[in-house]
Amino acid sequence: MMPLFKKSLFALGMLFTASALAEATHYPLTLDNCGVQVTFNKAPQRVVALGQNTAEIMLLLGLEDKMVASAFWPTKVLPQLAAQNAKVNVLTVEIPTLESIIAQEPDFVAAQLPILLGPDSKVAKREDFAAIGANSYLSPGVCATQQDNGDIYGSRHTLWNPSLLYKEIDDLAKIFDVQARGDALIAQFKQREEALRKQFSHGKKNLSFVFWFSSASPSADAYVGGKNSASGYIANLLGGHSAVTSESEWPTLGWESIIATNPDVIVVSSLDRNRWALDNAEEKIKFLKSDPAVSQLEAVKKGHIVVMDGQAMNPTIRTLYGAEQVAAQLEKLGLDK
Repeated sequence: MMPLFKKSLFALGMLFTASALAEATHYPLTLDNCGVQVTFNKAPQRVVALGQNTAEIMLLLGLEDKMVASAFWPTKVLPQLAAQNAKVNVLTVEIPTLESIIAQEPDFVAAQLPILLGPDSKVAKREDFAAIGANSYLSPGVCATQQDNGDIYGSRHTLWNPSLLYKEIDDLAKIFDVQARGDALIAQFKQREEALRKQFSHGKKNLSFVFWFSSASPSADAYVGGKNSASGYIANLLGGHSAVTSESEWPTLGWESIIATNPDVIVVSSLDRNRWALDNAEEKIKFLKSDPAVSQLEAVKKGHIVVMDGQAMNPTIRTLYGAEQVAAQLEKLGLDK
């Protein structure tokens, strides 16, 4: 086994090697982003990050000094990023107004979701920022959805995977000329992904999962992760599958329909936004155990209910963290074999 000191030197050497191999950005840089050509003459200096994923990627890349504001935070920032994030103004944890964004005088606006930026967004369209001389960027992962079901989130005909997330990290690293950091972050995520897949590759259960994001009330339909969403990817990564068969990114299902899926595991989200009472994981679990019909599900009776960060159900960097959360709880339940 390599001694700790030598391991540290080896890791440091690898970092220097990665830095040496990473190619510097040559401006002007032109990228194709969701079918839009975006050209950067230099690295942006005043960035507004619309969405937790966008903000956390930038923080992981060490770009907090370039960020003037962020918005739309379903959950709290990753603990290891809290000090960096404290330097950035949060406009709102909900959906911001166009006026509040423009007031920051941004030269670049990057967004996580089409509800925050795009042709059908009630917040902003790309031309709104082009008019003030600011570039814009939308997460490639959400551009891959098909707008064929009347839902702004669209649907996926194939299972989401992190390749588009890695493209997003790589794009942002190139835009800000920090490719070595981007390469290292992507490599770390791939290693963690492979470790999880290996851990659950020998399981024989092929567990079925329902991922419950939230509901406006116990009597309302539940927002659940679709078959091919980031939630479906987590199920697949852990050797199982989604019990929800809809290709919609965020289908809403009544509890009769959810009961009919009879999942092996129910994953409930933990959200910090407090928009609805059922954003709270404990409130979800209380409902599952007290509702006369839902409480009869085998997953509920056996205690196969696990809690996951709600942001992980979106196709984001948090998806892998969420998969690790679920994996640890499955292991405790003896469901990883």
